[in-house]
Amino acid sequence: MAVMTHAMLKGSNVPLDTAAVRAVLRWTPGPGVPDVDASALLLGPSGRVRSDEDFVFYNQPRHPSGLVRRLPKKRDAAGLTDTVEADLGHLDASVDRVVVAASSDGGTFRSVSDLRILLYDATGPEREPLALFEVTAETGEETAVICGELYRRGDGWKFRAVGQGYPTGLVGLATDFGISVDEDAQEEAQGGRDGLPGGPDAPPAPPAPEGAHEGAPGPDPDATAVVPPPVPPQPAVPPRPDRAPAYGYPQQPVNVPAPAYGYPQPVGAPEQHPSPDFRMPPMGPQFVTS
Repeated sequence: MAVMTHAMLKGSNVPLDTAAVRAVLRWTPGPGVPDVDASALLLGPSGRVRSDEDFVFYNQPRHPSGLVRRLPKKRDAAGLTDTVEADLGHLDASVDRVVVAASSDGGTFRSVSDLRILLYDATGPEREPLALFEVTAETGEETAVICGELYRRGDGWKFRAVGQGYPTGLVGLATDFGISVDEDAQEEAQGGRDGLPGGPDAPPAPPAPEGAHEGAPGPDPDATAVVPPPVPPQPAVPPRPDRAPAYGYPQQPVNVPAPAYGYPQPVGAPEQHPSPDFRMPPMGPQFVTS
């Protein structure tokens, strides 16, 4: 029996005659196109997750029950795919819905071409999809979007095409459904997937200089750096007033001529210069004959 694919509009739904489904996100890659990641949230009757374990995404690709899992990405002639598989028939009765979402890394969904979700019967060999929904950006600023949801209806399940976007990314979407995300992760989420727990650590930003304020001009990167001259080490104990500096040698009395022993006297101490009539013997005073 041939399977008819339901081409869905936003807000429409279709009953599912299978106990397990494979939700496949497909898009066309290219220069400037951000990467897309599939994820799923298992929600209770309250519309929120029962715990953080109900979030299946790239850092937690398998639910503890093993009934909802994220499969590896694939590339084929039609583009790239990322897949979430759900065994609906064996899910705990406390799971009322499974939300299937997409998030972009490196840009908004304005740059993602031909994004669509295809729903397949996962109980047998892959055939024609049960449903197809073309996901379009509402504002172009979305970095996460709910593509569709699987929900209970009586003893069976249905699929609804949603297409609701979030400019706050996957962290903002997950937080709305009750996932606990710390404040640091929310700030990092503005830069991409690293905002969620499990991403690589980023080095802390250097502290702002004292007195700095938002909008204050920063240093000119093209300016030539001015390097101050090195500061000579200061003596641990300052010289006494009756001593003259000797450049690291033992201090000498100011008013007493110091022996030179063949070395020139320090510059700037004229009071220590010898008399103009004084002449140094060729080999120093210790060799003068009597």
